[in-house]
Amino acid sequence: MSDAHKTSAMTRLRNYFLTGFVVCAPLVLTIYIVWSFVGWVDSWVKPYIPGRYNPDNYLSIQLPGFGLIVALVLITLIGFLTANFIGRAIVTFGERLLNRMPLVRGLYKALKQLFETALSDKNEMFRTVGMVEYPRKGVWSIVFIAADKRSEINEKLDQEGDPLMAVFMPCTPNPTTGFLMYVPRSEVVLLDMSIEDGAKLIVSAGLVTPETKGRITANGVPIEGPMGNPPVGTLPQPALSSLTASSRPNK
Repeated sequence: MSDAHKTSAMTRLRNYFLTGFVVCAPLVLTIYIVWSFVGWVDSWVKPYIPGRYNPDNYLSIQLPGFGLIVALVLITLIGFLTANFIGRAIVTFGERLLNRMPLVRGLYKALKQLFETALSDKNEMFRTVGMVEYPRKGVWSIVFIAADKRSEINEKLDQEGDPLMAVFMPCTPNPTTGFLMYVPRSEVVLLDMSIEDGAKLIVSAGLVTPETKGRITANGVPIEGPMGNPPVGTLPQPALSSLTASSRPNK
């Protein structure tokens, strides 16, 4: 067998292995994470279940996931009770007690705000993917753009015709950490990709790229040439309430 045939065979075997690894690795990791989570919840909940209600005492094998089911039922029941007048009064009384504890109140408020933000309506969370020049001019970073809401920061720092936008620049490969930045609207270039596609791009460190939906546009007008803000006069001036790139040039 010639060297060319050997090289071709090894290349095919390597490609087969990499393909199988790409298929199996996410599946195995998903199963492992789910199984570990179920076991972790069971280890917390099952010790508090009365023995006569615990199926592990009647079966020859342990039943995984029973503790998770009990936890889901209890959380749903607590949510149902909290939705009525008596439940809200109890929650309010408990929060007042926590607010009197110097160290606990700060931790509780931070965690509560975090969960309320994560579980809130998607309309109140990130809505658009964009790019800003960071950490230096000519180098672009992916950012998630939050809902367009004015704050004290806008009132004190906004320039006329070029308000600040709150953007979150996630880190690779963990998009849950990053930097919150307020960037002038004219320095943000919007992308057509979805939030999910942007997250995949960040987690994979650029290896998983979403399918292109066409050229990048601003105010419905394609941006020609290299990525950046369009020249002066090429695009109509955007409204303050919309999340679009400004027609102002880079400084």
